[in-house]
Amino acid sequence: MARTVARYRTTAEDEPGSLPALIRRHKYGLDQSVGRALVEYLGDELPVSADDYDLVIPVPLHWRRLWWRGFNQAALLAGEVARRLNLPLETTAMARRRFTTPQTSQHHNERVRNVRRAFAVTRPELIKDRRVLIVDDVMTTGATVDECARVLKAAGATWVDVFTLARVL
Repeated sequence: MARTVARYRTTAEDEPGSLPALIRRHKYGLDQSVGRALVEYLGDELPVSADDYDLVIPVPLHWRRLWWRGFNQAALLAGEVARRLNLPLETTAMARRRFTTPQTSQHHNERVRNVRRAFAVTRPELIKDRRVLIVDDVMTTGATVDECARVLKAAGATWVDVFTLARVL
């Protein structure tokens, strides 16, 4: 199951404080200060319950993208979600093994091919028989989180759901 807080709609002239503008500034403008504003978009109550999960995992970045950006925006959001749910945040159980091109300009089938076999569970003992909540900033086609869920389930996760800040509808 996938849950989100907001719709992600872009226009040619997004307002500077709009959610799409903030997300782009955070990810591509390398502005970590925007992270606090994005957390505010989560609102007071999350649409997920701590009773349903054992741990929270952010969608991992490849080390090259992490080095370039300096932070993983999904990990920042996942940290806040885990804190609010009082659940463990696990950033070492899964890794992005293969560098992929950005998904932004790709169609659904290209996105699926782009992320196929890009992720691996690096610490299966943390996943086996656990209920996992994957966190990412934006979900467009779902190709990235689908691939993450596939590898987590193959490693023995009993349940995998997705939570994103925004979703393209």
